[in-house]
Amino acid sequence: MTWNSSDSTRPFTARAVVVHPELRSGSQTGRRGSLARLEEAVRLAEAIELDISHAETVSLSRIRPSAMFGKGSVERIGARIALLNAEIAIIDWALSPVQQRNLERSWHCKVLDRTGLILEIFGARARTKEGVLQVDLAALNYQRSRLVRSWTHLERQRGGVGFMGGPGETQIEADRRLIGDRITKLKRELRDVRRTRAIHRAARQKVPYPIIALVGYTNAGKSTLFNMLTDANVVSKDQLFATLDPTMRGLKLPSGQEVILSDTVGFISDLPHELVEAFQATLEEVTEADVLLHVRDIADPASEEQKSDVINVLADLGLSVDGDTTVIEVRNKSDLLDQASREFHVNSAHRSNNRVVLLSAESGEGVDQLAFSLGQVLGADWRTVEIDIPWSDGKTLAWIYEHGEIIDRNDSEESVNLTVRLHPRDAARLDNGIVN
Repeated sequence: MTWNSSDSTRPFTARAVVVHPELRSGSQTGRRGSLARLEEAVRLAEAIELDISHAETVSLSRIRPSAMFGKGSVERIGARIALLNAEIAIIDWALSPVQQRNLERSWHCKVLDRTGLILEIFGARARTKEGVLQVDLAALNYQRSRLVRSWTHLERQRGGVGFMGGPGETQIEADRRLIGDRITKLKRELRDVRRTRAIHRAARQKVPYPIIALVGYTNAGKSTLFNMLTDANVVSKDQLFATLDPTMRGLKLPSGQEVILSDTVGFISDLPHELVEAFQATLEEVTEADVLLHVRDIADPASEEQKSDVINVLADLGLSVDGDTTVIEVRNKSDLLDQASREFHVNSAHRSNNRVVLLSAESGEGVDQLAFSLGQVLGADWRTVEIDIPWSDGKTLAWIYEHGEIIDRNDSEESVNLTVRLHPRDAARLDNGIVN
């Protein structure tokens, strides 16, 4: 298929061709259709401002160890690349170093596989010191197994990790020992990052506020929801991996409980293991969370497959959605559903005991229900207490309103009688007279 970009005003860095290989056995694509996988590969390439001149799915009976494709396909794709004067070929697969090198020689252009492309995106998006360290570590682990070259006709116009080159025909000549030394240094620096995070977590636990982590497939709307809930201004774009560096904000629920909300990097199918390993420091925020909000783009035809991909990545982190981890499934983009689909998801949410919420982070519809569901889930072990507070004890009265959920109130001349739900920790503080 030929791909025509819908945005002709974007600042492209290079012309590219995207190819999604599909085994006829279907073992790689799985339940997700080849067209959906191809469209995702195109969007990944567009995320680093590549001009997609052509995109196609190539059916394969088997994987050729030398060049991935058969001789006829290699020649046909090469002719298309030459005709379009494409500078980069994106292969939506994890290529071996030999396959990548042979395709580059045959096509006379730079070849990026799925892993290299995702690393390029992360390299272009990393902003914090921690993010840069993590991307560098992932890139070096990837580079260690292959020779990465630059091409004279590719100017370095943006960030990245170097797979798409820079000025001059300089080849990366660092040997395994030098790369290994750099990897060791980066791992040491990331261990320092983990220690710093552990200190911060220990400080939060003294408060302690529950941690709510947003997880989900890339571009599911996590950052838009984060902004809606916290009035933050986190970058939110209709773009894959628009968010890379984690962000945390405080949030007060309608129940009165204060929580910390964490926005995290999006997941994706076949997430390179180099990234899972390198981003362990960031993803620790997910493993330490009290509740996970699994944000899904429910209007995407591949939503179920994306859900499975997220669950698989969580499993890689040692989390099971069927285990002790509390998960609320946030079915986002309800404004894009037709009436029949909308009714189905509304009924599903009603039957879920606050574990499924249908909403639109864009319009705000259903966001209040999410906040209520969070309060219900977090407050499942809260205590209901009845207390008389003298009018003269305004301090305790104000404290209860700040920390609890008022169920009933009766005023008399001498005191205020309250029925209130409190977190077990706060109920104990009230019992001991420690309110400040």
